[in-house]
Amino acid sequence: MASEETLTPASYIQHHLKNLAITVDEGSAFWTIHVDTMVTSLVVGLGMVFAFWLATRKATAGVPGRWQAFVEIVLEFVDKQAKDAYHGPSRLVTPIAITLFCWILMLNMLKLVPADFIAMPLHAIGIDYWKPVPTADLNATFGLSLSVFFLMIFFALRAKGLGGFIHELFTAPFGKWMFPANLLLNAVELLSKPVSLAMRLFGNMFAGEVLFLLIWALGGVGLVGVAASGALGLGWMLFHLLVIPLQAFIFMMLSVVYLSLMEEGH
Repeated sequence: MASEETLTPASYIQHHLKNLAITVDEGSAFWTIHVDTMVTSLVVGLGMVFAFWLATRKATAGVPGRWQAFVEIVLEFVDKQAKDAYHGPSRLVTPIAITLFCWILMLNMLKLVPADFIAMPLHAIGIDYWKPVPTADLNATFGLSLSVFFLMIFFALRAKGLGGFIHELFTAPFGKWMFPANLLLNAVELLSKPVSLAMRLFGNMFAGEVLFLLIWALGGVGLVGVAASGALGLGWMLFHLLVIPLQAFIFMMLSVVYLSLMEEGH
């Protein structure tokens, strides 16, 4: 741990929820980089790309191997869901959906690794803080949702043009004479989508992380605590085997729906 003071359950949880941060501008909290979130997200993303590259490099038209079969099942599943939710002509939607689903799924799966399994080796080399689950960091989920937001704007501009997009902001749904209400309503609707995407994913992952840490903290109160920690930890982990892919799926599906809605006229 970062300090030699007596470890309490509260300090244990606070320690594992603290990011390894670098402040670029001392006068502004905004310019703070969470190094652990960025490094973990980048490494997991590159690992995902490498895994898919291996699957495609060894792909065969005959009987597929286990890894190729697994990748094909995932890709076909996401492709079907994306095509069912998206009604426009773009071919970018399926790659976007696959990237979002697989990347968020792999980031969420880091939750299944006990926090101390990561913290202890890093502490041995002088790194005291490392938050292992990027999707339990609001900065990461907002980064993902802002990417979706910019894609929404891109899809709308491509389908309607700049003039059509601005015209719709001012005239839908109440007509041109109600343009102040239209603009306010459309702005709130547009901005609420990335906010809801980010907060939903962050809320579920952060709450799960806190409960995992609470369960692990039980192990420090004797044999009864160890037994309770093991039983509760196993149950919570099994429950998260459903929550982890479900949150990735919800984020992916809502993103596809939002992209589809941006291309439709009001």
